[in-house]
Amino acid sequence: MWRDCGRVKPGLRSPVEAFVGAVIVLAAMNANTHAKDGYARLVERGFVAQVTDKDEVARALNEERVTFYVGFDPTADSLHAGSLMPLMGMAHLQRAGHKPIAILGAGTALVGDPSGKTELRQMLTKEQIDENAEGLRAQIGRFIRMGDGPDDGILLNNADWLAELNYIDFLRDIGRHFSVNRMLSFESYKARMERGLSFIEFNYQLLQAYDFLVLYRDHGCSMQMGGDDQWGNIVAGMDLIRRVESKPAYGLTFPLLTTASGEKMGKTADGAVWLDPARTSPYDFFQYFRNTDDRDVARFLGFFTFLSVEQLREYATLEGEQINVAKEVLAFEVTRIVHGDEAAEAARRAAKSAFAGAAGGQADIPSTAIARERLEEGILAVDLFAEVGLVKSKSEARRLVKQGGARVGERKLSSIEDKVGIEDLENESVLLRAGKKRVHRIELSESN
Repeated sequence: MWRDCGRVKPGLRSPVEAFVGAVIVLAAMNANTHAKDGYARLVERGFVAQVTDKDEVARALNEERVTFYVGFDPTADSLHAGSLMPLMGMAHLQRAGHKPIAILGAGTALVGDPSGKTELRQMLTKEQIDENAEGLRAQIGRFIRMGDGPDDGILLNNADWLAELNYIDFLRDIGRHFSVNRMLSFESYKARMERGLSFIEFNYQLLQAYDFLVLYRDHGCSMQMGGDDQWGNIVAGMDLIRRVESKPAYGLTFPLLTTASGEKMGKTADGAVWLDPARTSPYDFFQYFRNTDDRDVARFLGFFTFLSVEQLREYATLEGEQINVAKEVLAFEVTRIVHGDEAAEAARRAAKSAFAGAAGGQADIPSTAIARERLEEGILAVDLFAEVGLVKSKSEARRLVKQGGARVGERKLSSIEDKVGIEDLENESVLLRAGKKRVHRIELSESN
């Protein structure tokens, strides 16, 4: 028994626990009601980067009901656009009849995943991590249907089992199954060896593997999915299940997305594109996808929408100016999924008003109220562009003016000394434009 918490050691189970676990796993393997073509869906939409035992995974996802999981470490209070890949992958598999488990990694976040990082992650307090985890719950719920049905999703927090572990017992019963040489062969660790890999990060793979073992035992979860940088961690969990339970488990990774220009998907000059509307407004979120590179539109439609494959093929044939139709569909659909129909419609109206001159929609453009007194005195445009967040800094605003990319309404700014004044307003508002893609509305406020 556990000395600290009275639980059975992770490597040892009572006969009752063993029997219950076997029943759960057997039920999951035998349940094949209405699960259909899950692997085929992922492949045709481009979701599969690597997969273990491809033939068996394809057979199971195409013919049976599989319980699978994806983990999300709450290192921030919101997920970002890069998280859409695993979220949509989970959603597509659930629609094919499979059962998703979403893990909030409040336990693993205390350690920090070295995968894909060139240096040690910022260490967060338990209180910060718990607050962040609450912020992720509702966002995950927009993609995964939760409930008690056979293919309804489950949301769990790995702190519930990791926080109770006795470290010495954990090393004896779980750590003994891991080879240091094998761990160092995985890219997530190899890439960090030159810069330095902390001992606390070295433990991360053991903890994630243990998560997989717990989910296998308690929920019949036989597959883990994640970004391609998680391959080593996933394989480690599969190997642990094989060693401890003498049963097979499987893994599948999604491609790590970069845009056609080589940039990390979901990143902008202003930082990450967040799913939280308080951090990235639905309008800015819409605009990010509306401005997708022509070369990425077909891929992104497959990843980030629920459009049928037939519709995807139709949009993939569009060229020239017509591709803007596909871009607007992409922006609307992904904004609708993340923020809802009303927000997506408002963002589309605002975009048409700002960039196509359509009537209405002005009120949906991100805006800032400026006191009449300030505008009557005149405000340096470079100061105002930075103040409202249209650019990151005054120096960026000055560069924008010098390059001819800054406008106040239809007036092109020609000098960094140019001001925005009351005379620029029309119907008590004016649009500030930074290049062709960023816009912000200034409206009149009568108060200071």
